[in-house]
Amino acid sequence: MLNQSSVTEFLLLGVTDIQELNPFLFTVFLTVYFVNVAGNGAVLTVVIFESGLHSPMYFFLGNLACLDISFSTVTVPKMLGNLLSTSKAISFSACISQLHFFHFLGSTEAMLLAVMAFDRLMAICKPLHYPVIMNPQLCAKIAVTIWTTGFFHALMHSVMTSRLTFCASNQIHHFFCDVKPLLELACGNTELNQWLLNAVTGTMGMCTFVLILLSYFYIIIYLFLKTHSCSMLHKALSTCASHFMVVILLYAPVLFIYARPASWSSVDQDRLVALTYTVVSPGLNPLIYTLRNKDIKTAFTKMIRGKR
Repeated sequence: MLNQSSVTEFLLLGVTDIQELNPFLFTVFLTVYFVNVAGNGAVLTVVIFESGLHSPMYFFLGNLACLDISFSTVTVPKMLGNLLSTSKAISFSACISQLHFFHFLGSTEAMLLAVMAFDRLMAICKPLHYPVIMNPQLCAKIAVTIWTTGFFHALMHSVMTSRLTFCASNQIHHFFCDVKPLLELACGNTELNQWLLNAVTGTMGMCTFVLILLSYFYIIIYLFLKTHSCSMLHKALSTCASHFMVVILLYAPVLFIYARPASWSSVDQDRLVALTYTVVSPGLNPLIYTLRNKDIKTAFTKMIRGKR
């Protein structure tokens, strides 16, 4: 990827313009990041080493934990460093790399959540055929497919952004390199880049979100027609509650930023909303699954006690 611009580095202006808040924000975000890495690392460990969790649901949960750690690591360490440093610089190549891995891991997680909803659909509506349908070979192929699709989706944005000309300000009003802030600094025509962001990324986000909603709608209708009991319906849906909470934490802010017209954008709003899915959501996900999932809690207890 060749940079045709005269800009060799960018300045990340960070989370806030109020410098006095930086030490406090550093402490808060470092704590959340530690919870994220420790919590998701623990989930990934028990999913790998606990034989009772070697099922499609927990295979995909392990992928989610890996994604959450990686997704935050793309942006948070640099943000933490900038909160305590007077130098906010990031090289052009590092900026494009950060943009690439941000969209790679983010889009992969969006697709993974749709796959996890489909997995719950099969488990609840096709319980007898579930082990055959969601066999280990299919699960592995699905995982490879969504990771590969996410990589090439991100490659599209990183290549197209790297080819832009930046000849004016190099100050990015954000705490990480993303397509929208960089497009605001570009000279020349950025219509194609904006179209790709809205059409491809926006459509990917909306389609996966709709697939999740359709999966849950089908589950509700199926259980209601089968059980005719609100208590049974509530009990069955409780197995999906953790996943649905994770979906809301990711999709609500992402759709707010990427599925709305550029004319509605606000720098301060985008920075605040971005914090929820880059910092807060990955840290909350392991807590959500741990508190609401008996199998995970049991596996944690066995791991702490040193039993297998």
